[in-house]
Amino acid sequence: MSKTIASLFEEEPAQWGLRGDPHLWREMREYFKHTPLPASADILVVQIGSAFLALTEHSISEKQHFHIERFGRGGMSGGYISPEFWREKVIPLLQERFDKLGK
Repeated sequence: MSKTIASLFEEEPAQWGLRGDPHLWREMREYFKHTPLPASADILVVQIGSAFLALTEHSISEKQHFHIERFGRGGMSGGYISPEFWREKVIPLLQERFDKLGK
């Protein structure tokens, strides 16, 4: 059985950007559970960006954080997503995991 993109999401990051980010991480893992790993890390980045847009209705390139109602679980930053965190922390983490798989 070939690995899926979801396999890159198995271990969660040690730190998060905002309180909504772990919820989006888990949705991404579910979103990609049947999607095979792509041929390159560049394609992976495009796929992550597309999933980000599909799940949040916001571009991963946005400068400001934004609120996703279904992720609101209380707290001042409850439900907020940090695109910067995804660009600067999550994408490099996933690329590193992808590279370790020898793709």
